[in-house]
Amino acid sequence: MVCQPFLTNQELEQCLYNQYGLSTSTIQRIPIGADLNAQVYKVTSVDQLAYFIKIKKAVTDKDLYIFISALKEAGIESIIYPLKTNSGEWGCKIKELTFTVYPFIDGKNGFEQRLSNEQWILLGKTLRQLHELKLSQDVLKDLKKEDYTDQWRKFMRTFNRSIKCQTDSLAFKLLKFINSHWVTIEQLIIQSEELCKKIQKQNETFVVCHSDIHAGNLIITDHSVNIVDWDEPLMAPKERDLMFIGGGVGNVWNNQYEEELFYQGYGEIIINKEILAYYRHERIIQDIVEYFQSLILEPISDSKTEQILYNHFLAMFEPKGVVDIALQTYKNF
Repeated sequence: MVCQPFLTNQELEQCLYNQYGLSTSTIQRIPIGADLNAQVYKVTSVDQLAYFIKIKKAVTDKDLYIFISALKEAGIESIIYPLKTNSGEWGCKIKELTFTVYPFIDGKNGFEQRLSNEQWILLGKTLRQLHELKLSQDVLKDLKKEDYTDQWRKFMRTFNRSIKCQTDSLAFKLLKFINSHWVTIEQLIIQSEELCKKIQKQNETFVVCHSDIHAGNLIITDHSVNIVDWDEPLMAPKERDLMFIGGGVGNVWNNQYEEELFYQGYGEIIINKEILAYYRHERIIQDIVEYFQSLILEPISDSKTEQILYNHFLAMFEPKGVVDIALQTYKNF
């Protein structure tokens, strides 16, 4: 997706030189990801080393850097760790933006390439290692904890389905689609609310979660699988991460054999199906709100990006997509 760059190439070059001591040879914008608050680049230095640059609309979170340090010290592999700045930080701030540099891994994300059997098993082992990680109190005290917010459901309960849009716009098409699928959307909201009330009464153990471990946040090569985008680690029930395995985000990871391979690596576990169903419902509701905001309330100016977002939205309701799987998960617990 291509929107206006947050930084000019000159600003990017200056940051790399001032903060990392890197002299730039080439800069290439990479149009990937659905996060409109983030932009990524491939940069080649004058000594022909390649780097992956992530620029995000967020202030530098020192607590996040402490968390990344804890992961590295714990020896958790299958993670692409960022490079440190000249001052020893895992990233820096420029113009109210978080600027992070990684070694460039020449691979594909999980939407572009399927995991091999061995890689599914490795992913399971890595996630089990993360969920069993014991962090110090200094790290834990600043790590966000699951609060089962009703923020997204609240928005949908006051959702205005009668907003006036130009009839030839994608916004109009989106509203028309939402209205035609409102019974299903309302079912998701009601069931999510019901599940949320139930699980808050349960004394479920919280573990360290990535919180957004879908296929797009894996970089896959012939010999490795790497988890990226550690922006929002969370203390939550293990199902916060496990809901993505077999959850169908992006209409992948929706085959039974993939789940079986993953849990072969993850190991024996009792899954709370109510919590799993809750997270699958809640994720869809959040995505609906965010697509609505991006395409209608605060529309972006790039028509290509709008079309991609619109297609992503429609895909959620396809057979074996996230909606289909979430509703089935609810029926089966």
